[in-house]
Amino acid sequence: MKMNRVWIVASVLVLAALACQIPGTAPVVPDAPNLPPPTPVTLNQPAPVTVDTAGRQEALVSLYEQVMPGIVSLQVVGDSGGSLGSGFVYDDQGHILTNYHVVEGATQVEVDFTSGYKIYGTVVGTDLDSDLAVVKVNAPTSELHPVPLGDSNSLKVGQTVVAIGNPFGLSGSMTTGIISALGRTLDSQNNAPGGGFFTAGDIIQTDAAINPGNSGGPLFNLNGEVIGVNRAIRTTNFTGTGEPVNSGIGFAIAINIVKRVTPVLIAEGQYDYPYLGISSIDELSLPQIEALGLQSFTGAYVTSVTPNSPADQAGIRAGEQSSSSGLNAGGDLIIAIDGQSIQRFDDLLRYLINNKSPGETVILTVLREEEQVDITITLGKRP
Repeated sequence: MKMNRVWIVASVLVLAALACQIPGTAPVVPDAPNLPPPTPVTLNQPAPVTVDTAGRQEALVSLYEQVMPGIVSLQVVGDSGGSLGSGFVYDDQGHILTNYHVVEGATQVEVDFTSGYKIYGTVVGTDLDSDLAVVKVNAPTSELHPVPLGDSNSLKVGQTVVAIGNPFGLSGSMTTGIISALGRTLDSQNNAPGGGFFTAGDIIQTDAAINPGNSGGPLFNLNGEVIGVNRAIRTTNFTGTGEPVNSGIGFAIAINIVKRVTPVLIAEGQYDYPYLGISSIDELSLPQIEALGLQSFTGAYVTSVTPNSPADQAGIRAGEQSSSSGLNAGGDLIIAIDGQSIQRFDDLLRYLINNKSPGETVILTVLREEEQVDITITLGKRP
């Protein structure tokens, strides 16, 4: 399976706690036979934490049995070789959801159901920005068991999640973990003007084990609802054949994006994302904030504006003055969109992708030096 390798350099700091006792001489207490006995002290002890292990186990077993008929494995053949992936049944019309990078360049797509039934499928829609694809199969109705879709807006960090897929060709493999973070971003598969790639937003981070072959498979909540589509892992470890190995940091496309995009992919074959035409960085450090002279610790700082883009036409400013931060000073700091506060660029992107379409307008609130300005922008579509 083709899977993006996201490299990181990790530093591990191990802290050891030492408990020291200093020997001393016991205090001398004079005889006091007439003193009343000490009053006993009762401490409020916290109630013991109980874990319903049997109940959780039964819930996981039930979830697996409930959703497995709707999960598929994909074997893809292309001009550059073959790949493995996962997917799930979207509707009873035979539409299967998976990742774009699983079927990219495919000349043949085999879809294998858990019942043992196998059929060739046709790619009918692709989304390079969020890395989604729809495969159509003409399978019997008895094989089509759509899995329920959840609501990614209701997710909380720490919730238990379940991944099921085809890692390393081991179909029907189930792993569990938690939601580690929400609103992450990744590079999309779509080239941006001037080089680089557009950004895919509203990504779920999880520590559930995801490996090559899991791509395109579902990430479930404990209610058996799909809350994400597994997409990538971040790792520095690889197998002997060069395949990435899970490091505890995996990423899935939030299901609310999937629900917004998939009907359009089925009807039109592609989906147009809203477009501002700005670049920013994930988060500014304190020295950068000081060097840029910003009046807020949070917000999306505009590092560049694409010529003739909606942002350029509306007058959004990028930094142009030299500073010691490595970034040009004088750019707008976006602190809100349509009245919703922006902590970082990820928040801006998440709002746009989930709520807006090309041709609609947004109001960006920016800090321009010491002045707060509201700017109305008509969104374009990504080139």
